[in-house]
Amino acid sequence: MPVAFVSGARGFLGGHIVEQLLDNGWDVTAVVRPRSDASALQAKGVSVVQAPLDNATELALVMPAAPDAVFHVAGNTSLWRRGNAQQYRDNVMGTRAMVSAALKNVAGRFLHTSSISAWGIQDSPINEETPSNAASDWISYNRTKFLAEQEVENGIKQGLDAVILNPCGIIGAGDTHNWSQMIKLINDGKLPGVPPGGGNFCAVEEVARAHLAALDKGVCGERYILAGVEASFLELVQTIAGRLGRKAPSRTVPPAVLRLAGQLYPIASLFTGNEPRLTPEKVALVTSRVHADGSKAVRELGFNDQVPLATMVENCITWMATEKML
Repeated sequence: MPVAFVSGARGFLGGHIVEQLLDNGWDVTAVVRPRSDASALQAKGVSVVQAPLDNATELALVMPAAPDAVFHVAGNTSLWRRGNAQQYRDNVMGTRAMVSAALKNVAGRFLHTSSISAWGIQDSPINEETPSNAASDWISYNRTKFLAEQEVENGIKQGLDAVILNPCGIIGAGDTHNWSQMIKLINDGKLPGVPPGGGNFCAVEEVARAHLAALDKGVCGERYILAGVEASFLELVQTIAGRLGRKAPSRTVPPAVLRLAGQLYPIASLFTGNEPRLTPEKVALVTSRVHADGSKAVRELGFNDQVPLATMVENCITWMATEKML
């Protein structure tokens, strides 16, 4: 029975990867932060260990010896500058620690879940050969995802067999805080407006399947963009509204209005301590249009990028209804 060590197993994508590993007969060990509730994972037969994700020594102690695969899926997706220091620890130092532990424990293949954001905000279409401009990006998420990839590359130079996967917007069942937030706002009639940007959207099941495919088909040191279908945010909102039976907006909010809101919303957070609904970072991302070329992953990993947007939305909404999130 092959052995997998997984970070981020309690999350959206990580949960799907774990499910597919179990279905394929893997012995799965999931590392979670100390004092995290991992009862749902244990109920599925997953072995659960605890360690700070930025501590290489403790990770090496809880990682099985010579695991066949390490899936580093955990990541901090905050888009609020107040969390920048923690985000650097989670995304950069956490990846450094996982790489170090994998090298020490002689892991087989290391699968690193990155993001299309590791290229920063680009005006032209992005493929794996596009130079990144995120090294000095003012948006911490973009910058730390780029720097995390550099940690993986450093590990490769030391003998780590690693592959990097770069998903775009992931939609599907199990989403508790990504696009599900937009779905809930539309369902409740509280969506303040539709941003003018857009991007590529991929089904979570296919993204997880691509991670498993990269075990055998991925090439060490290579990146694979998991793009999916391209759509504007207006098209996404209209698709969601149609499925929910809500009135669909017909136009987007001017970028200038969103930029002003992005400056005002964080003021209230100075008193509440909660991450604001809009930040300058969020505004910058939702007013841009990402064009990603995922043909390499389709060709080499067999990634299915043809799942319709409506199907992804349907799967997410059905799951949210089952979980009484709507």
